[in-house]
Amino acid sequence: MKKKNGKSQHRHSTTTTRPWPSSINNVQGTNALVLCFIFFFVGGFLLFTCLDMYVFRVSSFQKASPTPQEKAEFPLRCTATPNITQTCPADYYPKTHNSTNSDRQSNVICPSYFKWIHEDLRPWRETGITRDMIERARRTAHFRLVIVDGRAYVEKYRQSIQTRDMITLWGILQLLRLYPGKVPDLELMFDCDDRPVVRSEDFPGPTAGPPPLFRYCADDTSLDIVFPDWSFWGWAEINIRPWNNLLEDLKEGNNRTKWKDRVPYAHWKGNPYVDQTRQDLLKCNVSDKNEWNTRLYVQDWLQEYEQGYKQSNLQDQCTHRYKIYIEGYAWSVSEKYILACDAMTLYVRPRFYDFYVRGMVPLQHYWPIKDDSKCTSLKFAVDWGNNHTLKAQAIGEAASKFMHEDVKMDYVYDYMFHVLNEYAKLLKFKPTVPPEAAEICSETMACPMNGTHRKFMTESMVVSPSDRTPCALPPPYDPPALQKVLDRKANSIKQVEMWENQYWQNINNKQN
Repeated sequence: MKKKNGKSQHRHSTTTTRPWPSSINNVQGTNALVLCFIFFFVGGFLLFTCLDMYVFRVSSFQKASPTPQEKAEFPLRCTATPNITQTCPADYYPKTHNSTNSDRQSNVICPSYFKWIHEDLRPWRETGITRDMIERARRTAHFRLVIVDGRAYVEKYRQSIQTRDMITLWGILQLLRLYPGKVPDLELMFDCDDRPVVRSEDFPGPTAGPPPLFRYCADDTSLDIVFPDWSFWGWAEINIRPWNNLLEDLKEGNNRTKWKDRVPYAHWKGNPYVDQTRQDLLKCNVSDKNEWNTRLYVQDWLQEYEQGYKQSNLQDQCTHRYKIYIEGYAWSVSEKYILACDAMTLYVRPRFYDFYVRGMVPLQHYWPIKDDSKCTSLKFAVDWGNNHTLKAQAIGEAASKFMHEDVKMDYVYDYMFHVLNEYAKLLKFKPTVPPEAAEICSETMACPMNGTHRKFMTESMVVSPSDRTPCALPPPYDPPALQKVLDRKANSIKQVEMWENQYWQNINNKQN
């Protein structure tokens, strides 16, 4: 027992020198548990509080400072004080372009029609562009544009049709916001009228030095430099939305009716009084005597304005298998709306071209129509399409895809960038701001506006620099490659004319 008690005493002696009574031990154990519970409760509370404060601070920081996935936006800064002239805010918008996807985008080649930039600027490749050449372009120009250090200055000479000049400048300002710091210093003259005026016959040879003049279209006998038209940023006067938004509307309109269920005739709606060729087209309308497979309508814009443009929604006009494109006084803005409608476009042989149509091919993107015998040509085209529905549908969808993908606003801006960049490389002088020029920016243009103009400016405004670089400009055509492109188009047109002649010959034989 002693030995056993000794072991017990020894065991207790290793714990304390004097054993506590059992009642005291129980109280002490209870207090220890309470203290431990309080310690862990308070410690846990402090720990979670610290964590919560940390998360809150990180969250607040992320909201204040956008992550790479959250673009910083720069909306309009309009002066709220009445009677105060709007000015361009200083140090508000970024001055340099920092792309997050530069490596990826630099490998993207621009669509093939960008090659025509080199051809449009070829008249100045050997001589460059002098200030004297630019001054000679002033004769018909509506304004002079100067860009220095990423800021735009304008000297206006005369009023354009409607607000073409203002909206064209608006589009250029959005380019500067899209690619800040990338557009080089430059000076140019812009003519907002329809028809080109710089005749190539007046400037023969590569060193003739024609006046460089920008405009919306040109032809094979002119040297005007082609540039995207104003309506890409909206045409407020006739309630046509900016192109980026309208493309979505057209896509929705295309999906309403399957191609095979569409009206199997050729549709056109427009103003026939701008040129004789459109008045000739009206002779092809359906009548008691003739069925030319067409359904043609006169557009009364004054009536549309009074009725709130209820009958002129472009997305509501994608209901026919075939749509007719025909020029007006020159090239027509309607071209892009017609080509984007999934219908096989019956393209009445044009004289003029805009910046993108030179990348389109007959029988691949549209069906060529004779200008001097429209009615018979249209009737054959519709009959051919209705007898070859899969091929006709493929032509219509190829054109629509071209417009939705190759002429989307990203590429419109990239075309603007490249034509201006290549043009600036040819300048033989350092651009400076003329004393008569006024600085313009998005604020000075949009803030004073109201109504539809302000609405479309807001819709089309670039609020953040792009996270990509412009597509890579393809090299110019070499002479054999250019000739091959031209021959392909000419041969496609000849092929259609052969089919058409055979079609009418067979009908005449049956009648005889």
